[in-house]
Amino acid sequence: MSKIYDYIVVGGGIVGISTAWQLQQRYPDKSILVIEKEDSLSRHQTGHNSGVIHAGVYYTPGSLKANFCKAGVKRTLEFCQKHHIPVENCGKLLVATDEQELERMQALYDRCQQNEIDVELLDQTALAEKEPNITGLGAILVKSTSIVDYRQVTEKMAEELIRMGGEIARRSEVVALSETDDQISVSCKSDNQAFQLNCRFLISCAGLMADRLTKMLDIQTDFQIIPYRGEYYRLAPKYNQIVNHLIYPIPDPDLPFLGVHLTRMIDGSVTVGPNAVQGWKREGYGWINISLKDIKDMVQFSGFWKVTAKHLKTGLIETKNSWWKPGYLKLVNKYCPQIKARDLEPYPAGIRAQAVMKDGSLVHDFLFAESPRSLHVCNAPSPAATSAIPIGEYICNKVAQKHALVKIINHSKPASEPA
Repeated sequence: MSKIYDYIVVGGGIVGISTAWQLQQRYPDKSILVIEKEDSLSRHQTGHNSGVIHAGVYYTPGSLKANFCKAGVKRTLEFCQKHHIPVENCGKLLVATDEQELERMQALYDRCQQNEIDVELLDQTALAEKEPNITGLGAILVKSTSIVDYRQVTEKMAEELIRMGGEIARRSEVVALSETDDQISVSCKSDNQAFQLNCRFLISCAGLMADRLTKMLDIQTDFQIIPYRGEYYRLAPKYNQIVNHLIYPIPDPDLPFLGVHLTRMIDGSVTVGPNAVQGWKREGYGWINISLKDIKDMVQFSGFWKVTAKHLKTGLIETKNSWWKPGYLKLVNKYCPQIKARDLEPYPAGIRAQAVMKDGSLVHDFLFAESPRSLHVCNAPSPAATSAIPIGEYICNKVAQKHALVKIINHSKPASEPA
């Protein structure tokens, strides 16, 4: 008889590894396995992350996003300090370049106060003193924003998981799931070889494939993952000292994207981006990316057409700027006029796994789905990397609650009825 794991976690990004690591701490005698289809961890959203430890500026007070982010900053910094992972507390400036953005900046400042984030309003003169190469009418200084390499954080969590007895199966793709009263069967393939695993409880942190795993278990949901490409450039090395902080524009509150910004990376370089363009392949990180399966899933989903129609103008502008570098550059020159097109060097794109509802609305907060023996993280938007430790803790608590409920149900069954 094949081994039955107590827990299988699908997904080797930072949320999945954080969840498994914390499960193993909470249940040291339980068998825990992480399944990752790639040959290394953090190959998708985590590995294409900008590396920012977000303070939680934008998020609705009391939302899961806001609560997770606030706790995540503290827990991430503690983890990095304990394991000697480099972190730089460079701070962030949200720069307003016109009167409308000044109004939005004040609203963001008020939200920071509600979320108890240490910020400071800067006028034009104070902004110029802190950032001589940045042009703006004013800015919010977010003092607690830092940068890190999240791939390194994920690898260290994985090391800790394995040290405590957990396992990680790389190059193992989940192709089917089936659930009975007492277990879940996980059909996988690796190097074109099929094999099956079994577990008492499954946790899916599958990111770009989150909706497909819920469908494998026939869980009724009304969302689908729609991929949006975030394209970056890296500035030429001579510009590595062009800014002292991270430089962000004031975002449009109607969109979930933060706009093109300058990001200091932990390796000393500075990136520009991302934009937000429609993706036609869920894992399409190159210049030309087409997946007929992914396109078919999108065009058959009514929410795709509704969200596209709602944001058609923005989408067309983003697509134009994706192909026309001067348009992209203009977004940067609003606040940093000295950068030229020749200074924008190639850099890998990222893919945002955005959950969209059937009515075309974008899911801005975390979204979960479940069956009796599974829990699925269906939407883990930014700041998921910052929030990975409290998200993992939240998932562990939900799993414990489900176990307690199962025990109550089984205890209440008649003796002749199987548990």
